[in-house]
Amino acid sequence: MTTSVNLIGTGRVGRTLLRLLAGQEGILLGQIASRRVEDAQRTVAEIGAGMACDISEMEAADIWILTVPDTSIAEVARDIARRGTAPAVAVHCSGYHGADVMATLRAKGWSLASAHPMLSFADPEVSAARFPGTWVGVEGDAAAVQVVAGLFEGLGARTFPIQSDAKALYHAAAVVTNNFTTVLQGIALEAWEAAGVPDDVARSLNASLLKSTLENIEALGPAGALTGPAARGDADVVNAQGQRVAEWHPEAGELYRLLSRLAVRLKTSGTTRSDRPEDSPP
Repeated sequence: MTTSVNLIGTGRVGRTLLRLLAGQEGILLGQIASRRVEDAQRTVAEIGAGMACDISEMEAADIWILTVPDTSIAEVARDIARRGTAPAVAVHCSGYHGADVMATLRAKGWSLASAHPMLSFADPEVSAARFPGTWVGVEGDAAAVQVVAGLFEGLGARTFPIQSDAKALYHAAAVVTNNFTTVLQGIALEAWEAAGVPDDVARSLNASLLKSTLENIEALGPAGALTGPAARGDADVVNAQGQRVAEWHPEAGELYRLLSRLAVRLKTSGTTRSDRPEDSPP
């Protein structure tokens, strides 16, 4: 049985999925659209499959994948709904929005889902090669979730259910794990530079510390893996060091103090959360 797939949005996520879909048995890539037809045409030439067109020209398919920016999902769904296209399964790949952001399509008989791959999509070719084994969070209408989970599992993903009403918190966890970790490494490299550490040494230090930190977290969990002055309860060092960081980089100093406070709480209670208003930085 062949499943036809249309895709709207030729950014890095869209181009990654198209690479995977193009090589998947039982998948027929139909029409590919983007904000500009020229972008869709370049993508089709790059992938070697599908047919580029304007969104207004798209015809029926079994599954429609929307990989447009978060702010455009509802608008694109409304455009499809206005055209009276035959109902199908529609799925978007936003980590923040639930399937309900495409509700105008549900009113027309469509079945809706969202599928969020836990993968960095910096480069489509690299992302496609790394995709097998990627975790993909799925939520939405039961029928659509079943279809979409099967589609992504066919591409090598591992799917898991997300609570629709907790999608924002779910995505925040991904942002903290990925994006904020990257920001922290940027701060660390800048601090080492300011401290006179050679660039090549600083980068090696970053890589080595990140590797060992990840290994410790996997083996011991966050509370067990936590080390450093805040975890040891060395308040004098934390306060003095926080002051020095703030003199160098005020925002980083504020972050240092807050994270030190959470580190103490995590080490002593096993959680970063607290309802005690009297908690204060060490």
